[in-house]
Formats: sequence, structure tokens, C-alpha cells
Amino acid sequence: MKKIQILGTGCPKCTKLAENAEKAARELGIDFELVKVSEIDEITAFGVMSTPALAVDGEVKLAGRVASPGDIKKMLES
Repeated sequence: MKKIQILGTGCPKCTKLAENAEKAARELGIDFELVKVSEIDEITAFGVMSTPALAVDGEVKLAGRVASPGDIKKMLES
């Protein structure tokens, strides 16, 4: 099971990134858990300074922008 973490305070961009990540994972047919990380201390523990950010299995794959479902699929497959 992949753990997909959305790092952000709940802004509209964070919400959109979460939607795109869920769509990408469903389209790939993978078993996943989507977790929203909204506490600033937890976000900075990842080394992320700009949100929204996306982490897969604890590894930051993207920060500071909203990726498309297609881009997220590539991140989930690697």
C-alpha cells in the first residue's frame, strides 16, 4: 500500500492537489492511503517550505505547486 501525503494548510490548492492525487491513484488501480498533513511543524519536518506539497511513502515528490493527475501518476509509478 502506498501512503500519499498532502502537505498543506487546507488552502484551495492543497485541496486540488489531494483530488488530483486520489484520481491518479484510482486510475492506476493501486492500493493507497491518502493522508492530509496540515500541522506546520509536521510539514517543515519534511523539509518543505512551500505548499502544497506531495509525499509518497514519506518521500517528498513535489512542493509549491499543484500537479496534474498525469504527473502524479508518474510519481506514484517511480
